[in-house]
Amino acid sequence: MSPQSCYLTCEDREIHYMDWAPAPGVPGQGAVIAWHGLARTGRDMDALAAHLSAQGYRVICPDTIGRGLSQWSPDPKAEYCLAFYARLARALVDQLGLDQFHWVGTSMGGAIGLVCADGLLRGRIQRLVLNDIGPQLAEAAVERIRSYAGNPASFATVGALEQYFRTIYKPYGFLSDAQWMLLTESSVRRLPDGRVTPHYDPAMVMQFTQHPADYDRWPEYDRIDIPVLCLRGADSDLLLADTAEQMRDRGPRALVVTIAGCGHAPALNVPEQLELVQRFLAGQ
Repeated sequence: MSPQSCYLTCEDREIHYMDWAPAPGVPGQGAVIAWHGLARTGRDMDALAAHLSAQGYRVICPDTIGRGLSQWSPDPKAEYCLAFYARLARALVDQLGLDQFHWVGTSMGGAIGLVCADGLLRGRIQRLVLNDIGPQLAEAAVERIRSYAGNPASFATVGALEQYFRTIYKPYGFLSDAQWMLLTESSVRRLPDGRVTPHYDPAMVMQFTQHPADYDRWPEYDRIDIPVLCLRGADSDLLLADTAEQMRDRGPRALVVTIAGCGHAPALNVPEQLELVQRFLAGQ
């Protein structure tokens, strides 16, 4: 089935999300919130959402404030941070009438889920998938992301933007030509001078300047008491192997699976990754 493109007002901000209904005739499996990474949009979750909806899940894929089709923040210093993203998440699931659900988050989306699981949505998130994210980030990788995210490149053509995405997101691993085109077309906006650039508010990088410790989350992680699956790209420079090993031994004692052939972050778009997430959500 095709997803519905929807909007809700959350914390006085308009939030866009894709709503994937469970396939007809399939026993219902509940709901999944699938949240994208820092400079991306909810459309990154299309492959995962299509797979899970075919198994009977309702999958909600939001665009974070300042990304995709969601409103840009009028107060970026205060609102581009995990605490406000968590408030948006609570407002979203409350309006959707979701009492309990699973959470799959890539990078920043996983960090939002981690914060919510110990905070505003404690007792409502049943299972948590952290896709190449943990309670501690490698500083060198943060600097790398900050260097390009705060100053998005612009190009004369969409084709040139696609080539740029193929370069900076090479660590995602395999994407087909059609998937690269979808990634590009679902995250492009045109500037007043006619050039094209990634579809996000450059001010969202203020998260790292105004909230420098926003991703230091060991206390929250240690208090989580639900099953956690951590996917780590074998070549990830953001979630280091040592941190992932600590996640096995602390707090919820995450199941850590290393994904070969990619870095930060696995694209959740190939059968092995999709089935791994599906099995975990099903408790297998």
